[in-house]
Amino acid sequence: MKTFSLSSLLAASALALGVSAVQAQDLKIGYVNSERILRESQAAKAAQAKLETEFSKREKELAETAQRLKASSDKLEKDAPTLPESERTRRQRELVEQDRDFQRRRREFQEDLNQRKNEELSAVVERANKVIRQIFEQEKYDLILQEAVFAGPKADITDKVIKSLNGPAATK
Repeated sequence: MKTFSLSSLLAASALALGVSAVQAQDLKIGYVNSERILRESQAAKAAQAKLETEFSKREKELAETAQRLKASSDKLEKDAPTLPESERTRRQRELVEQDRDFQRRRREFQEDLNQRKNEELSAVVERANKVIRQIFEQEKYDLILQEAVFAGPKADITDKVIKSLNGPAATK
């Protein structure tokens, strides 16, 4: 004789959901927008400035080399009809060789820049994670997420993390 009416089944479901909702209210959940931290924190801005200083000279040299190559190529194109075949071929080979060297140097520059950027950003991420852990422990969070599809402003603690990272104790 186990018959359940629809209303008693709905009541039981509502009660179960109510218990789950009460338990969920006890959870303290935070969300951190990592991209904002890497874009807005003083540590990230300092790392970017350091990289720009470190690589600006090489970047300028590469830009100047690119301009010289373009000028040489334009000059060869302009002079080509009046040049003897051997001279035109020799200058074309020189340009190809110079361009090959330029492309190699540009790749090396990009690889070096990417490696240093990863090193600097890793240091910022490590510091941010320490700050997040401190907030987690001090404010007794149950869960802090760094990636979420949606997060409301109540759960977003990014400003708090950035403020703590930028604070006076954040020197390094």
